Amino acid sequence: MKFGIDRLLADPALRAPLEGKRVALVAHPASVTEGLVHSIDALAACPGITLSSAFGPQHGLKGDKQDNMVETADELDPVHGIPVFSLYGEVRRPTARMMDSADVFLFDLQDLGCRIYTFVTTLLYLLEAASGTGKAVWVLDRPNPAGRPVEGTKLLPGWESFVGAGPMPMRHGMTLGEMGHWFVEHFGLDVDYRVVAMEGWEPSAAPGFGWPESRIWINPSPNAASLNMARAYAGTVMIEGATVSEGRGTTRPLEVLFGAPDVDAKAVLAEMRAFAPQWMEGCAIRECWFEPTFHKHAGKLCNGLMIHAEGAFYDHAAFRPWRLQALAFKAIRRLYPDYPLWRDFPYEYVFDKLAIDVINGGPALREWVDDAGSVASDLDAVARPDEDSWVEERRAFLLY
Repeated sequence: MKFGIDRLLADPALRAPLEGKRVALVAHPASVTEGLVHSIDALAACPGITLSSAFGPQHGLKGDKQDNMVETADELDPVHGIPVFSLYGEVRRPTARMMDSADVFLFDLQDLGCRIYTFVTTLLYLLEAASGTGKAVWVLDRPNPAGRPVEGTKLLPGWESFVGAGPMPMRHGMTLGEMGHWFVEHFGLDVDYRVVAMEGWEPSAAPGFGWPESRIWINPSPNAASLNMARAYAGTVMIEGATVSEGRGTTRPLEVLFGAPDVDAKAVLAEMRAFAPQWMEGCAIRECWFEPTFHKHAGKLCNGLMIHAEGAFYDHAAFRPWRLQALAFKAIRRLYPDYPLWRDFPYEYVFDKLAIDVINGGPALREWVDDAGSVASDLDAVARPDEDSWVEERRAFLLY
């Protein structure tokens, strides 16, 4: 199978509309060809393509910025001599000066298929900046490693942020190329939008269920270190809004349901099994211990639970990471009613809402966790209508 970048490089007919145009590339460390050549180098060497600028999203073009809310400065590419603009520095939205640097913008980011992963918002902001200007945006499509499943509540009106581009559920089950079509339609954008589609991507095929066996995994951001993380992320990302650790400062970040020095992981696991065992299917969960070298609980021994949505333990149809993470929070709350679970700090520059609510695009999940009388079916009743309606809404935009 071939990703969008590989098809573009291999087919002169696909590249023909770029002749005589100034071309910009939006990229990060996972923006590589099937031969592991970075897209900026491959495009610079490609006949008929004139690279005039490049853009880096959150964590930077080089992917060197470890944590959230760590900004990247603009720079000059030392090899190709073109400006590299940061879309996670002084601005999140491309400025007029940035847009003036090119005629066509090639968007070549590997995504995780989760609303909160900011590359999807960066795509929307680029489309909005190009709308009405005559500029073109092409997505060089890449797989959604989480596949087609849909899970979570939709973002509520008024809760838009850099981690909430629009009213989609947490786990949206689309590629960025497909999502761009939805953005253009949903927001009524006037933009020359094209997708260089993948060839041979089978999102429901075993064993990858979204990620092809023929391609190695390269971190699109510093803490997206494995396919297991990509599958679990639509749940584990919520820990960024909690005081327990998501494993940052270890070698397996965002692959745990929690870690903390003052929580009994075995007791939490037992409570999860007693409360909603149906939400624990499709993966293995084991007790673990870790000591973060930085971030939450740095230097302290943490007891936690590790997720294994991989190998023989993985059932693609049964795995529901958003509910699984909600269940872990619920079990902690039931065992430790007064535990200060929710982190009170500005999250992605939103200062007036709790981080857990910003992440979920509304307060419903937190309220369910904190309600001593709530049961599993109560959260299902909130989420399922959103999930069902999204499956129908996205149908017209699926390319594979």
